[in-house]
Amino acid sequence: MQLNEIKPADGSRKNRRRVGRGIGSGLGKTAGRGHKGQKSRSGGYHKVGFEGGQMPLQRRLPKRGFKSQTLKYNEEVTLASLQLLDITDIDVLALKTAGLVSQMAKVVKVIKTGEISRAVKLNGIGATAAAKVAIEAAGGSVA
Repeated sequence: MQLNEIKPADGSRKNRRRVGRGIGSGLGKTAGRGHKGQKSRSGGYHKVGFEGGQMPLQRRLPKRGFKSQTLKYNEEVTLASLQLLDITDIDVLALKTAGLVSQMAKVVKVIKTGEISRAVKLNGIGATAAAKVAIEAAGGSVA
């Protein structure tokens, strides 16, 4: 085998379609574009969602809701998960190392789900009103 004898495998390379080269080619005259209309013209096309001037679907339907991009930095921790934690001084870094909140978390809040029976001290962590009462009843504090 020589370098000049190398050829691609049969059927791996298809001949390109040469349009507008006479009747005999089978793709003459309209060149596969059909008759008249916007799609038959050169440069004639439209943006996605265009409905010929009719009010497009995405503008006809009512708009609802909003999803804040800052929510991904907010996390919640339950009283039950704080009960299982074996440290008393709890801050955001401690919760991240324990795996209770994601590494992206910036704002953490304790919610009252479950019970807590031991004293914990929260530093730089928020708590709901009911969670704060439960923590202080157990002898802890929220700073």
